[in-house]
Amino acid sequence: MELAQVRLLVGDFAACYRFYAEVLGLKPQSGAVEGPYEKFSPATGSAGIALQDRSMMAEVLGEIGDEASGHRSLVVLRVDDLDAYCEAVTGRGAVLLHGPAPMTDRLRVAHLKDPEGNVVELQEWLLLRG
Repeated sequence: MELAQVRLLVGDFAACYRFYAEVLGLKPQSGAVEGPYEKFSPATGSAGIALQDRSMMAEVLGEIGDEASGHRSLVVLRVDDLDAYCEAVTGRGAVLLHGPAPMTDRLRVAHLKDPEGNVVELQEWLLLRG
């Protein structure tokens, strides 16, 4: 078995597309700005994040899903230089909720939310800095 991706169900697909592509700087697979589906990948690694229009999944399942409330997901992205990345994404419109700050003696983090309220954690692994 292989994990192919984590998929977020979203209501405002275009806003989320812009956030993951333009603000976070992830590479879209096909350029489907209006959806109903798109996968995003970082420059390195094999993990991916995908967006799918919530109404499309409701049709597939034959039910209308409730709008997300509370913290129902956490997307984690590892970056080499947390301070520089945070400066870059805030310059592109992201709003930091927390950090950059130590989480443990081996990890620094910052948190923000995408347009749907999904929490994104940015991690810098201190052990990799030498």
